[in-house]
Amino acid sequence: MKVDVITLFPRSVDAALSESIVGRARSQGFLRLDFLNPRDFAGDRRGTVDDKPYGGGTGMVMLAEPVYQALKTVKKKGSFTVLLTPKGRPFTQKLALRLAKKKRLIFICGHYEGTDERISPLADLELSVGDYVLTGGEPAASVVIDAVTRLIPGVLKKADATVKETFTGSLLEAPHYTRPSLWRGKKVPSVLMGGNHALIEDWRRKKAMELTKKYRPDLIKKRLHRFGT
Repeated sequence: MKVDVITLFPRSVDAALSESIVGRARSQGFLRLDFLNPRDFAGDRRGTVDDKPYGGGTGMVMLAEPVYQALKTVKKKGSFTVLLTPKGRPFTQKLALRLAKKKRLIFICGHYEGTDERISPLADLELSVGDYVLTGGEPAASVVIDAVTRLIPGVLKKADATVKETFTGSLLEAPHYTRPSLWRGKKVPSVLMGGNHALIEDWRRKKAMELTKKYRPDLIKKRLHRFGT
């Protein structure tokens, strides 16, 4: 997968995506990640990329032209452009699966008070990672790229690793345990050490439902609505 990130702060995204699974995916060629800085497309020697908003208000707004020129440089046939913005569609595992099927992705990271609104129609998808305010789109882009990369075939060694995860099946994932079997007086559930895979799967389904009901009851409602019950 080829991913281009349009950002004023490429190092912040590059560093966040240089370790662990995503870092290996890059080194092994599953993910090619490149960056474009709107400052390189500024129309003056100072590299101006922002200005005061029309109508007044606090903060600065990213100019449309530098972002447009950066986008124009990397956009090819088949490219899918994502604008990170608070007004965007909430990011979900379902969307991550959809994006993982793309061959070329472009992420536009806003900063300051965001980008000039006239950039929005140039995006194929406007995306938000949550109802909170970040200093810019860079952390959000890192989150989305991380979630998408691990879904690229071949990135994870176990082919079914992404199938049984939290949110993939509309439920939270069952709890996990590892050695030692007894830690500070707390034991690992005996069913997980018994070797009966049918019982283990049944236990995990029940625990997944229990955890979801306790921590994310909204997912249960969505599940019931989905299956018409």
